[in-house]
Amino acid sequence: MKNLFVSGHPLIKHKISLLRQISTEPKKFRELVRELAGLLAYEATLDMKIRPIEVQTPLTTMMGSKLEEKIGLIPVLRAGLGMVEGVWELMPAAEVWHIGLYRDERTLQPVHYYNKLPVAPTVQVCLVLDPMLATGGSAVATVDLLKKWGALRIKYVGLMGAPEGIDRLHESHPDGPIHLGEIDERLNEKGYILPGLGDAGDRMFGTA
Repeated sequence: MKNLFVSGHPLIKHKISLLRQISTEPKKFRELVRELAGLLAYEATLDMKIRPIEVQTPLTTMMGSKLEEKIGLIPVLRAGLGMVEGVWELMPAAEVWHIGLYRDERTLQPVHYYNKLPVAPTVQVCLVLDPMLATGGSAVATVDLLKKWGALRIKYVGLMGAPEGIDRLHESHPDGPIHLGEIDERLNEKGYILPGLGDAGDRMFGTA
């Protein structure tokens, strides 16, 4: 599938396996989510534009590089919050804007309840952060909002996804790259990813 990028990095595979285990406590779960977010963001930003700059080393001058594009992080509340710090460690100048969505457990459709985007875009690249790409409803709704806002380059970064959610996001926004740690088998009748890891927000914040 065009614009679908699934990491093959051994560290990502190892950490996702630890994340899945039912015995992983919230503190360790949060640490793993943070670490995985940084690793996946590293891969998702390989095509960022740079410009040459002159650098003064202790011995001489040389031509170095500087990022030319500003990055915005859009964590989908609430589970996406756990991914912000991991990306911020790599890109401390990134701006963070919040979008609040929850899934109606009866209809499995996203319900929008919070939007903290500024009046106009202030960044060139938006990274949508959400651990689980399940039904794809929240991801599609988030990208819809960002495009109406005026964002031009939008990438989805998640830890794992189900084929149903991947297909839905790709069909709705074929121009948007999807970066995932792993692809799982399917959704169950309640819209949860199998084998998955349960509810990422509950496990992250200890509310299961």
